[in-house]
Formats: sequence, C-alpha cells, structure tokens
Amino acid sequence: MELDKIIPADGPNINEVEKYINKYQSEVIVIKCGGSVLLDKKLFNQFIEDISVINKIGLSAIVVHGGGKNIKKKLDENNIETRFIKGLRVSDDKTIRYIEEALLELNLEILNELKSKNTNVCSISPKENNVINIIPESEELGYVGKPKKINKEKILNFINNKQIPIVVPLGLGDDGRIYNINADVAAGSIAKEIDARRLLLMTDVEGVLDQNQKLISEINLNKANEMLKNNIISGGMIPKINTCLDAISNGVRGVVIVDGRKPHSILFELFSDKGAGTLIRK
Repeated sequence: MELDKIIPADGPNINEVEKYINKYQSEVIVIKCGGSVLLDKKLFNQFIEDISVINKIGLSAIVVHGGGKNIKKKLDENNIETRFIKGLRVSDDKTIRYIEEALLELNLEILNELKSKNTNVCSISPKENNVINIIPESEELGYVGKPKKINKEKILNFINNKQIPIVVPLGLGDDGRIYNINADVAAGSIAKEIDARRLLLMTDVEGVLDQNQKLISEINLNKANEMLKNNIISGGMIPKINTCLDAISNGVRGVVIVDGRKPHSILFELFSDKGAGTLIRK
C-alpha cells in the first residue's frame, strides 16, 4: 500500500500513520460528525477525504451524521417554529417530516461525495436498511426517540463487505413511525452494540477544558465524573460527556471529543501521537 499516495500532504506523518494502522486493523471506529464540519465547505471536503482515506487503507468505520443546522434551515424556510425541551427538539407530525427530509438530503450529499472519491459506502436510514429501533423519549417531545435495539448483524454485514455505513440519526418506533434521535446518542448506542475500539464525536470546540479553559488531552471516567459534579463541564458539553461515559462503561475502549474545525482532525486523532481533542477512557 502506497500510503504517501493516500494520506493528504497536510495530514499526519506517514511513519506515525503506519504505526497506528496496525492498532486499528481488526477494530471498528465509529465517527459522529456535526456542526461546522457539515456547514463549512472546506471542513466538509476534508472530512470526506478523511473518511475516504480510512476506507482506502482498509480500516472499518461507521459514520453517524447530525444535521441540526440543516434541519433549522429547512424548518425556517417552511416557517415552522422550533421548540426545545432540555436541548431536544420537539417534533410533531409536520416537523418530523421536514427533519427527515433535511437529514436524508444531507445523507445523500455525504454518500455522493464519498462515492466520487471511490469510497465504498452505503446509506442507513429508516427508509433503507433500518438498524435502529427506538422507544419514545417522552410524550411532550413527540417524535423524538432513544435507541432501544440496534441491529448489530446488519451493521456488521456492511462492514464485512468493506463498506462504510453512513447512518441517519432516525429510527423506527413500535408504531412503525419515524423518530428523530440525538446523533451523539445514536453514535454511542451503535459503538456500544458493536464494541467499537474508538468513538469519535466531532464538535465545534477544542475538547474538554479544565477550570482554566485549557485543553485536557486525556481523562478517565472518575475525573470526568468529578468535573461534571464540580460544574467544570457545563452546558452543551454535559450530554456529550454523558454519552462518552455511557459508551466507556459499556465496552467502548476510548471515546474522543474531536475538534472538527481543525484540518484533517479525524486522521490526526487516529493516526498521530498528539491527537486532536480529548480522549476519555476507563
């Protein structure tokens, strides 16, 4: 394999890459992308390139994408007001239709871009290859669910065929209806179900910061819990950290909060000594 032809020139050092490829050879990496990565064309193109590189060097990955900003745009265009309860979007009959539309359009865009780079990918959504069955989050939230069962066999089939599943964060309820799922939670549930080696949550922040707002490159479960208790971790980072802790307590060996605004952050996180965010492990 000619790595110098696969790894981008502004990516990690080839010697480091070789060392890490062996580490992930028979493992699965779950990557959740959202925020700026899906909006900023330059970051989006680098993200596509990173996923393509993972596929070309023969590693197994699953991508779960968010799409909050895309959903907001779609709802605004249709003059639909959004209400949130504890950070979750209230989704009635009309809203869920537009949410599904926005997410499927985004899914198609990601698939087409990856296919144009000769990457072997497949789409996973309730309409096509559903793998997530949900229980409703609460009555007041409407069509918002949390994963109840993940179809592990279906996911592993795609991976064994050397495909990268691109997962829409939607699932089916027992009522046969489509429900919206928080993308971090969807990615965490899939990572737990397949015992992923790594779960990468791409965000618009540097990672986990200490009380002096300095990046912490690695923390363990106890330290993270302590930081939650002392409100050092606050706001939008709380649900992310809870997803991380849940995944680590259930078989995922390491979860990384990755700064998606950094060039080729996925490649640097996986294949370089310095990483690109905060690694959390037991």
